[in-house]
Amino acid sequence: MTAPRHSELFALLDITGEDTAQCAALLDSPAGPGVVRAMAALRKRLGTFPSGNAKAEDTTELDWIETLLRFAPEVREFHSAHGIAPDLTAAILADMGLQLRINRRVHGAFGLDTWGWLTLHMAGNMFRLGRLQYHLIREAGAKTWDQGAGGRWTLGVHIPEDGGLSPALVDESLAMAKEFFARFFPDKPVAAATCDSWMLDPYLAAKLPESNIASFARRFTVERCTDEPTDAVYFTFRQRGLADLDKLPRETSLQRVVLERIDDGGSWQVGHGRLSL
Repeated sequence: MTAPRHSELFALLDITGEDTAQCAALLDSPAGPGVVRAMAALRKRLGTFPSGNAKAEDTTELDWIETLLRFAPEVREFHSAHGIAPDLTAAILADMGLQLRINRRVHGAFGLDTWGWLTLHMAGNMFRLGRLQYHLIREAGAKTWDQGAGGRWTLGVHIPEDGGLSPALVDESLAMAKEFFARFFPDKPVAAATCDSWMLDPYLAAKLPESNIASFARRFTVERCTDEPTDAVYFTFRQRGLADLDKLPRETSLQRVVLERIDDGGSWQVGHGRLSL
């Protein structure tokens, strides 16, 4: 059996179930040209502060899955060299196993259509601190990554699906982030965090004003909104696209709000918000 040889890596990435055998098969084959190119792209970004996904020419989804698997130990070593505790490394890299499981729920098969999102994790500056994930990025409009030359920094906030958003959990996570980044990135002070999410669409808070989602959204000043009709459906139901909405459940108030807005001819948006730390 090949999977036990990779048990330490799979534990780090929280890869479980059927995904273990298919990930092991990728690792037990020689890396192809696409993987080599993708590895080089990730290695070039490690220790930098990108805000977008990594790219490499002539690569497939399977190439990127294999690349993420092979590159994760380099991120672990990078964190270790900078004094990051192993449990924090595991907490953020476990997103890979979660995203593989989500892919099975969405598509019914092995794959990783969110591989681009996970390339941000591999730059070494994204962390899960309590309930939320954060990555340190250069704020739009800054002239340089060098703080001494006038660059400005902010924390991008992301919301993993595995838990609630009670005010206490969010307060705890924000406090952890403020302390963590001040400790490990003292030359890049941050005073603000940003979040781009359908959960910040003002329509949602208006319809569910007493919800934890609304409480979370009210922390942010929404500076603008952009149309993103499918995000609410994807993150609520884990379905890509807007087909067969009549077959989706309407068991919770959130499910009903998401679908009824579309029924009424409305379109969901992404709110782009900002809060002071």
